[in-house]
Amino acid sequence: MAFQPIVDISSKSIFGYEALVRGINNEGADSILSQLNDSNRYRFDQSIRVKAIDYAKQLGLEGMLSINFLPNAVYRPETCIRATLEAAAEMNFPTDRIMFEVTEGEKVKDHDHLRNIFAEYKKHKFTTAIDDFGAGYSGLNLLADWQPDIIKLDMALTRNINSDRVRRSLVFAILSVCKDLSIQVIAEGVETPEECLTLADEGVTLFQGYLFAKPGFQCLPTIPDEIWPQINLRRKVDQRRH
Repeated sequence: MAFQPIVDISSKSIFGYEALVRGINNEGADSILSQLNDSNRYRFDQSIRVKAIDYAKQLGLEGMLSINFLPNAVYRPETCIRATLEAAAEMNFPTDRIMFEVTEGEKVKDHDHLRNIFAEYKKHKFTTAIDDFGAGYSGLNLLADWQPDIIKLDMALTRNINSDRVRRSLVFAILSVCKDLSIQVIAEGVETPEECLTLADEGVTLFQGYLFAKPGFQCLPTIPDEIWPQINLRRKVDQRRH
C-alpha cells in the first residue's frame, strides 16, 4: 500500500493518511482493481482493510486512517465489518480514527444497501466519506439519500479553480450545501498554492494533493517546511459573493 497525507492547513498539521492500494512493486491501483471479479471481490475488500490497519500500526500513523472500500463487495454489513473490528482491536487501533471512503465512481445500484452499510459503520464510531465527489455516477442523488461525515471534492473540480469561474461557482455551491448539512470537506488533487488559497478563502481547511506530498510506498510522507509560506491564509475583509 501507499499512503498520502491529508493536511489541515489551519493548524499546519497532518489530519491523517489515505491508504492506497498498490502492487508489490508499487504498481498503480488500476492494475490491481482490474483483476477483481465476483469470485474475489469480497476477499480483496476484507484483506485491504486489515492490511491498511496493519501498516498504519507498523508505521506509527497518527491521526485518521482513511480506507477505500467496495460497497458491492459488502453483503451483510454487520458480518463484513467483523474482520475490521478484530484487526483494530488486535492492533490497538481506535475505530474513531478510521475513515471509510466510498468512491462516487463505484456504481452503486442499491442506495438503501449503502445507507445500511454506513449506519453500521457509524454504530462502531467509524468516520464515513464520499470520495471523488462530483465526478462519478451518483452526484447529488447520493448526497440526498445519505449524508456522510466528509465529502472529498474530486480533482476534476479543484483543478485550476483559481482561474476557472465555472468550477468556482460549482464548488462554492457544494461548499454551501456541506456547511448547511454540517459535512466536512476535503479538497483532493490540489497541486498549486493558488488552488489551495482559493478554496481556503471559502473555508476549506483540509487538503490532499501533490502540492503537499505524493503517496509514499509503504511509508508516511511528511510535509516539506517550504510549503507553509506559500499558503499563508488570507483574511477576507467583508467580501461577499453573488
